[in-house]
Amino acid sequence: MGLGNLRVALLLCVGSASLFAAADEPDHGRDQLRFIVQQECLPDWLKAHNPDPCISVTLTGHGLKAQGYALLADRRGGAHFLLIPTQSIIGIESPDLRAAGAINYFDAAWKARQVLESVVGRTVPRSAVGLGVNSIRARSQDQLHIHISCLSQSVYEALRSAADRIGGTWTPFPMGGFRYQAIRIIGPQLGGPTPFELLADRLPGAKDDMGEFTLLVAGASFKDGPGFVALAGASVPGTRLLLDPSCALVNETADR
Repeated sequence: MGLGNLRVALLLCVGSASLFAAADEPDHGRDQLRFIVQQECLPDWLKAHNPDPCISVTLTGHGLKAQGYALLADRRGGAHFLLIPTQSIIGIESPDLRAAGAINYFDAAWKARQVLESVVGRTVPRSAVGLGVNSIRARSQDQLHIHISCLSQSVYEALRSAADRIGGTWTPFPMGGFRYQAIRIIGPQLGGPTPFELLADRLPGAKDDMGEFTLLVAGASFKDGPGFVALAGASVPGTRLLLDPSCALVNETADR
């Protein structure tokens, strides 16, 4: 399939998924995402390899107990997607995310970032991509979901200006009047310790209070190669203020 046809197919899929979530899906409250993935996307995939209303379903193992994740267009539209485990995982506070053999959901979300291009219509640089998980206070759903979108202009500028001063240990990173902690992750992929593990194991006091943290992972390019910056903060804004589904950052850069 050519790039043009692939883009059309993705747009149609994204549109149908967003419309379904917004208009046709019954309201299951804080279990809405869990219902969509476990009761619709997963059964359809197991029966006929049709992920609808999700964009895709990826599984390891066989049958209903297989572990994996689904990719779903956010109901608000734009270049905004959600990576959602097929298993019941309540959120960032779940110890299952740090258990031996757990799926690296952040790495899976990073590898799925090309779906943004189906909406933006052009390449999205790694330094413009953000992956976010909300705290208990900022989320509306009690099923883990990683937001995949573009960074807001302000977050992008803050990270770019400080990128080479961010090191391999958590250090204070004030931004927008809020107190974050930042850490550098080296490598083109997120295949090492997961951001959940980095937060729980390397930021003092975080393990016992994981649910209070919003966690953002942004693609970055350092002088010594590609990598990421992870931002974590308690009592900070949710991902809606950190990410920009309009991808204005990418569009403005391309128009210069």
